[in-house]
Amino acid sequence: MARLTALAGGVAATLVLLALPAAAHEHPSGITDLVTPAVVRVEASSHVEITLLDHVGELLHVERSYDIPIGVGTGIVVNPEGAVVTLTRVVKTDKDVAVYAANKIYAEHHKVKIPLDYKRHKLKDALLQHHLKECYPPKTSVSTCIINVTTNVTIFPNVSPADPKGLKADIVKVGAQPDSPAVLIPSGRVVGSVGMPTAPLADKVPDQQGSPTNVAGFTDRPGVNVKETVEIAHLGKGGGGGQDTGRQFSDPEKKVDEPAKLGALTDRGLRGAPVIGDKDGHVIGMLIGGGKDARMIGVREILAALAKAGVAPRRGAIDAAFEAALTRYHTKYYTEAAPGFQRVLELYPGNVVAANLLKTSLQKRGGPEDAGSKQAVAPAPRSMPLWPFIVAAAVLFVVAAAGAFLLWRRRRTSVEKPDQPPPLVAAAAAAAAAAATSSAPTSPPLPLDEGANQTVVVRRSQPFQVVPKQQQVLTAQDQPSVKYCTACGMRLGAAHRFCGYCGHPIET
Repeated sequence: MARLTALAGGVAATLVLLALPAAAHEHPSGITDLVTPAVVRVEASSHVEITLLDHVGELLHVERSYDIPIGVGTGIVVNPEGAVVTLTRVVKTDKDVAVYAANKIYAEHHKVKIPLDYKRHKLKDALLQHHLKECYPPKTSVSTCIINVTTNVTIFPNVSPADPKGLKADIVKVGAQPDSPAVLIPSGRVVGSVGMPTAPLADKVPDQQGSPTNVAGFTDRPGVNVKETVEIAHLGKGGGGGQDTGRQFSDPEKKVDEPAKLGALTDRGLRGAPVIGDKDGHVIGMLIGGGKDARMIGVREILAALAKAGVAPRRGAIDAAFEAALTRYHTKYYTEAAPGFQRVLELYPGNVVAANLLKTSLQKRGGPEDAGSKQAVAPAPRSMPLWPFIVAAAVLFVVAAAGAFLLWRRRRTSVEKPDQPPPLVAAAAAAAAAAATSSAPTSPPLPLDEGANQTVVVRRSQPFQVVPKQQQVLTAQDQPSVKYCTACGMRLGAAHRFCGYCGHPIET
């Protein structure tokens, strides 16, 4: 019985579980929230320390230092340690900053008009011209200037409150071309106790022409008035987007000149910005070019540059917590999403995206848009109602219980009546009793006494104990000539030696 009951309960539970709706775990199409927390602003400059040995009149040592901008752009954090990938042209320039410093120090010290650029100029004064020429690099034994140049790279993460100083970074690897990926590593502190948010990298670039994408980056340092810029774009013809030519952009409907639109954003600071695939929100490339011709290099070039630099892209604890909360948010389970975003802010207090999504989740929690509250108040409509499964499970349970009870009753009856003869023995006894009756004189049947006392047979209730058969025949009180079988209670004739019904032998 226990086995049948357990089986019925299991079937009922299975039917109920099959009727429940499955929770969604996939992100909706077109999101950029997985990447935007890991987008940073990158600024690079050359720090030039120059000493002018002025011996036109008296020998003087004129010392100056200049910070000359090299480039600005957008970078992508690829591991919790803060490794960033951007473009080589953002952190390296092909212009000679030493020439710029020489022009500037001569213009300031000798009060002459020299354009502040990267060209070598000539002066009308022959002596000053000679000294200026000896100041330009390369350094020789007769140089009039001693120049030392260092490159400073600063990363400004997307945090709130904004970090005015940023994070200093070292250049680990630059590419052979200006639009090749460059790899940076922070040289000092990293925001957050468990590192920084990272961007997931895709496996490859979509091959289909017209595939929708998103481009995200910063036009200035992140702050209260400067948020990340996100723009929609579509992939044009081409392959994976090699660094030599790149993958073009093209609007399938020909309504927008996407290369020119994205080129303007590139010149404003989105150079090196991540191109985010619409399928799962992963980075498929980086924005390059400018002017009216913006293109994209593919994720394979990014992965190859990271491999050469010895930097492994990976995700961290912040990303796991953020992605779990983001899944609940985009499926409109705001009540469940709010604690997840709070956990992200505990791990990374400055996460701007998580803070904004937490604010929205708290506003919509328990409201009409909250799918969690709707499910708690009234079950969502299903294609098939749940009650038929519950009724079927109950019927199965009752049938199994009834079958188990009948089986138990049959076994108990067989134990309580072990003295009943088998059917064949009973049939033989009945035949013998019939033969004896036919040979003996018969007497007319006597009327039954309705007031006669019933014969009571007392047996032991101990299991598996055979009760000995009674050998005496009890008769009615009012009619002493009437006899009854002690086995089945049937009335017997005066000359019967066996019961005509059950074949039990009669002994008087």
